[in-house]
Amino acid sequence: MENQATIINAEGLILGRMASIIAKKLLSGEEVIIVNAEKAVLSGKRKSKIREAKEFLEVGYPRKGPFHHRRPDRMVRRTIRGMLPYKQPKGKQAYKRLKVFMGLPENLKNQKIETLLEAEAQKLKCPYFTIEELAKEIGWSVEG
Repeated sequence: MENQATIINAEGLILGRMASIIAKKLLSGEEVIIVNAEKAVLSGKRKSKIREAKEFLEVGYPRKGPFHHRRPDRMVRRTIRGMLPYKQPKGKQAYKRLKVFMGLPENLKNQKIETLLEAEAQKLKCPYFTIEELAKEIGWSVEG
């Protein structure tokens, strides 16, 4: 089961482009595992993106939702969910085929890991920063 899954290293990949490509793979029936999720990048000025994220966190009610994730792996997972028709059965099934990890788990160390060339951040001519930096700014504590 794990051998036919596509393992993608998110390090240095633009979050939105990576998410759209992965969403297509999931909808076509592939199983996708993302590693190093905290090293994916967001384009744009850091301060304005952090301000946007903090404003977004104020939306909702603590016990009723909507609930906003602060962990980098959950943020990546949620971004991909936004590109799937997750309220329909095919979208739910596709979403279940997705696994996202921070770092590289021991059981995946010696497997073939791919990257998505069309989503690399080197092509960006504007400023960018990692999801890990954003997560720390909006209240994610690394321990626990």
